[in-house]
Amino acid sequence: MSEKSDHPLRVRAFQHSPSEPLGYFEHIFSEQKIPFEYARLWQGDPVIMDNATHLVFLGGPMSVNDEAELPWLKEEKALIRRAVKKRVPVLGLCLGAQLIASAHGATVYRFVNETGWCPVHTTPDSTGVFASFPDTFHVFQMHGETFHVPVGGKLQCRGGEVPHQGFRLGSALGLQFHLEMTENLIRDWTKGERKFLQEKIGRDTERYLAESNRLCRLVAREFLYGDLPNVH
Repeated sequence: MSEKSDHPLRVRAFQHSPSEPLGYFEHIFSEQKIPFEYARLWQGDPVIMDNATHLVFLGGPMSVNDEAELPWLKEEKALIRRAVKKRVPVLGLCLGAQLIASAHGATVYRFVNETGWCPVHTTPDSTGVFASFPDTFHVFQMHGETFHVPVGGKLQCRGGEVPHQGFRLGSALGLQFHLEMTENLIRDWTKGERKFLQEKIGRDTERYLAESNRLCRLVAREFLYGDLPNVH
């Protein structure tokens, strides 16, 4: 899916699975008439910047360590390194955050499974958009791996069971959690979960999704424009 306009910004999103699109970010980009396009890697789309000014690396069920089976993972890491070197804005969500970490020499490994809404905390070193976040906020999680923060990176968000939840490295921002969630995506992702967990996630979604969407807008604004006017 691609939006067309004469806007000088253009987003390219690297999608690893049909079920993991830009979600709420797509709504924001469309609303602001920001052109965007998907590189659907499972279909063989090339791992290139093309004419993009901003890059998003989305989630997926695979591991960043699966380079032998999925060689485009290695290509993504190389592109991330080139983009950060050129100070191109890069945003990584879940697997995307792990790709940023791995691209810069950090270990990604199996850890605690997190599924559903979980509290996350900003750190004393939080900068930019995270300085405007609440001290504690709830985000949607669905992952079983985590990462070390790469050399030169700065931790922005910390979790209880999974400490490394968000970091900056130059022009890149990696988020272990999913700010892109919508009600439809949550229903789709959790349809195979046990009934009691589906019901809990449903209740938590009613409680936390609107705030998640608000925080997603703040992250999108910093990612696109690098500024944060009126963040209250």
